[in-house]
Amino acid sequence: MTKARAQLISLEATPYYHCVSRCVRRSFLCGYDSERNQCFEHRRGWVEERLLNLSQVFCIDVCAYAIMSNHYHVVLHINQEEMQSLSDQDVCERWLSFHTPPLLIQKWLKQEALTEAEALKIHDMINTWRERLASISWFMRMLNQYIATLANKEDGCTGHFWEGRFKSQALLDEQALAAAMTYVDLNPIRANMADSPETSEYTSVKARVDTLRESKATAPCLHPFVGYPRTYQPTGIPFRLMDYLELVDWTGRHIRDDKRGHINHILPPILSRLGISKETWLHACTELERGNVVGKEESVKRALPTLKRKRVSGLRLPDS
Repeated sequence: MTKARAQLISLEATPYYHCVSRCVRRSFLCGYDSERNQCFEHRRGWVEERLLNLSQVFCIDVCAYAIMSNHYHVVLHINQEEMQSLSDQDVCERWLSFHTPPLLIQKWLKQEALTEAEALKIHDMINTWRERLASISWFMRMLNQYIATLANKEDGCTGHFWEGRFKSQALLDEQALAAAMTYVDLNPIRANMADSPETSEYTSVKARVDTLRESKATAPCLHPFVGYPRTYQPTGIPFRLMDYLELVDWTGRHIRDDKRGHINHILPPILSRLGISKETWLHACTELERGNVVGKEESVKRALPTLKRKRVSGLRLPDS
């Protein structure tokens, strides 16, 4: 039985989620269509551009993404702190950058006189928008609807472009976050669409490598790496970027049979810090999509009450 999205996404459990959205019938609607002898590769660029644009409006940070020919993956972080810090004016500016303002909001923005009832209605409206700006469901909805509209217009047709619901997985700890990001960034490698992470088009790892080559600290629109946890930790991914890139490269060489002759058999340092064995890690990076949660046994047990579940399917990583 399909679970309500509210039972699968809970800030009390974790702010990190791995989401997947697939084209209808898993057709290659963003790649090469052999039946029509047409290439729709450019649509992957549409998805990437819209994804990164939305991340600048929503209080949702993009940690990793991979846009494939018939589906896409994203690892998202709900930035509750940013959402709560927004003024009412900020909320309106963000929400209305994608929507037409209601007449009552136009009146408020012009600082016209309001009745008490109108002011209360505006307050409720802005609070609703504030919550939506930190909602993964709304984020995915505005991404998918936009792409479907463009694709249907290009095809001269109507109907569904994406499967009805996106899949989400709760990433319950650092180990789960690292595994999901690596899994996502290596999608083109597993699919034999690219030979290396840095040549994987429409992925976050390529965007981060390209930024490094330009001598910039952080890829635009992507959640930054801020190093390992410490007392005064800034908001960001709790790893070092270079450690993560080394991990992605090492993992990619293991999961591609034709790359195994170039494997460095010394484990990346980040695996030791996370307390994950080579076997567990490689299993996680190939089987991650199974179930609704990813995390250590202890993390899964701790999350069950907040997810309102007695048990849950997912990938369990051994406790250190």
